[in-house]
Amino acid sequence: MISTVERVLFLGGVELFVDIPSEELSGIANIAEEVELSTGQRVFAEGDPGDSMYLIVDGRVRIEVQEKTVAELGTRQCFGEMAILDNEQRSGTVTCLSDAVFLRIAQSDFLEIMMEKPELSRGIIRVLVSRLRKSNQR
Repeated sequence: MISTVERVLFLGGVELFVDIPSEELSGIANIAEEVELSTGQRVFAEGDPGDSMYLIVDGRVRIEVQEKTVAELGTRQCFGEMAILDNEQRSGTVTCLSDAVFLRIAQSDFLEIMMEKPELSRGIIRVLVSRLRKSNQR
């Protein structure tokens, strides 16, 4: 179990939250649910409802779109942020490449915090633009 203090320290190192002062990260730490999965377990599948985003505390995941690997992510990276913003179905399948620990943030909680903290919008835009640029370079 990750303590609130450890969650705040972790969140401070995630690109998405880089513009948020650490004293304000405790609100995000409090709404995040800890999830542990084993190697080979699926976090979610393409087409599932997009109701949350995930932050990787420990471990690695593979993201596939139409059964083609598009990314591998590790510690301090996030996924699921697109669905949390547009309320659409998941655009890919995420599978654990190792035992993993995540912080899961529900869409309703996240949107509420985004209204209070516009800096989060900038963080999400930064992450999405970075991924789009990488995709365009392929």
